[in-house]
Parts: sequence; structure tokens; C-alpha cells
Amino acid sequence: MQLTDIADQFEAMGISVVAMTFDSVEMLKSVEEDQGIEFTLLHDEDITHVNRLGILNDIDFEPDHRFYGVPHPGIFLVDPDGTIQAKFAEEGYRTRPDFANVLEAAAEL
Repeated sequence: MQLTDIADQFEAMGISVVAMTFDSVEMLKSVEEDQGIEFTLLHDEDITHVNRLGILNDIDFEPDHRFYGVPHPGIFLVDPDGTIQAKFAEEGYRTRPDFANVLEAAAEL
């Protein structure tokens, strides 16, 4: 189950969905149009937020690798004040957090 498939369930709970990646703004626009993504996609300039959150995947990719900047997959549930209320993370870049658990936690907020 991908985030695009369940974004409406978060929206129904009054939770805004936002995704952040190191991909270029042009790439994000292309993905948004090609896949019909309706939630906000953010570009993490110079992987600033990935570094500040301590989620840089430095296990799989070295600084000279073209995928350097990829974070460990994760989801944060953030309240309107900007406080992280819950986080879900995985170490391997091929694994994603279980969205059923994320939806359950979101419903409890």
C-alpha cells in the first residue's frame, strides 16, 4: 500500500499529508503530474532536513554515489505546533513503515 493510496484516509481525519525528498523540484513536479499526486511534495535542499533529523542513509550510499542523500524511510506525525507526536522508521531503503500502524496512530492523536 503506497501513501498515494491512503492519503485520503489521513485527509478524512483532518491530517495533511506531505512528502519530502532530495529529488529536484523538476522531478517532483514530473512525479506529481505523472502519478496524480494530490498532496504536497517538498524538496529537501542540500539534504538539510535529512541531516538535521539524523535519518541520512549513510549505510547504503557513500557521498560520491548518485543516491547519496536518500534518508532511511520514515513517517512523522507532526501536530500543528510542529511537534513530532509519532515516528515510524526503517533502516533499509527498500522497506517502508506499515501504513496500517501509521493510520492507527494517527487516529489516536
